[in-house]
Amino acid sequence: MQLTQIERVKTISKEDFYQNYVKKQKPVVVEQLTSDWPAFEKWNLNYMKEIAGDKVVPLYDDRPVSFKESFNEAHAKMKMSDYIDLLQEKPTSYRIFLYNLMKEVPSLKDDFKWPNIGLNLIRQLPMLFFGGENSKVFMHYDIDYSNILHFHFHGEKRCMIFPQDQSKFMYKIPHSLISREDIDFDHPDFEKFPALQHAKGFVCNLKHGEMLYMPEGYWHYMKYLTPGFSMSLRAFPRSFGNLSKAVYNIFIMRNYDSLMRKWKGQNWIDYKNERAITNTNKKIQP
Repeated sequence: MQLTQIERVKTISKEDFYQNYVKKQKPVVVEQLTSDWPAFEKWNLNYMKEIAGDKVVPLYDDRPVSFKESFNEAHAKMKMSDYIDLLQEKPTSYRIFLYNLMKEVPSLKDDFKWPNIGLNLIRQLPMLFFGGENSKVFMHYDIDYSNILHFHFHGEKRCMIFPQDQSKFMYKIPHSLISREDIDFDHPDFEKFPALQHAKGFVCNLKHGEMLYMPEGYWHYMKYLTPGFSMSLRAFPRSFGNLSKAVYNIFIMRNYDSLMRKWKGQNWIDYKNERAITNTNKKIQP
């Protein structure tokens, strides 16, 4: 694929961030945005184990989507202390995904500052994500088309992102927000998925305390190079078109897909996977 390293800055002003990145819908990594946060010194896996070890958390792995599961249904549950022990002991595919741990442990809110950076961030939705070494977050885009500030802590994480205008090459599953799950985005098979050769995206490795700005609707694939965790802060889409798509996704697409899974079962999943191949390959035919 055609990947460009995401631009990096050490610090940034509110005006610069808004004019050059939010307004232009261009990704950027800000390396030192968290340097004055208590979280910069405190947030590591051992601290999370200490402060939230007794909480039972939902876990997800890399199994394919099943018609038997509802939207974002967890694959397992575990005490946070046991989960962090597992992360530190050996590689695991189990991840914590889109979890509002701060609702369970309100003191975590004192460890970070809401950035005054030109976005009206949604105060109710600071979400945390955890993963073990080599665990992967499948290629997808978010249902609400939010502008996302994605902060990483403890270790290193690889982020591969694509703007929405590249959807035609991504083998998007119809009535869904994901690419085909059998694509290995670290080593794509261009014979099986030839359109991926045309996809133009961005890539970066995030280290402790660094923030990646992902514009609204961007596809993203994440791989934890080491055990670690991230926090996302979100702002509603600025574009009316993207806001309309978000409303459609939340209130129509998601419910329609759930209904079809119940009605047609695995046949619905198989049909959508086949259509992803057919629809995408049509786009690259001469």
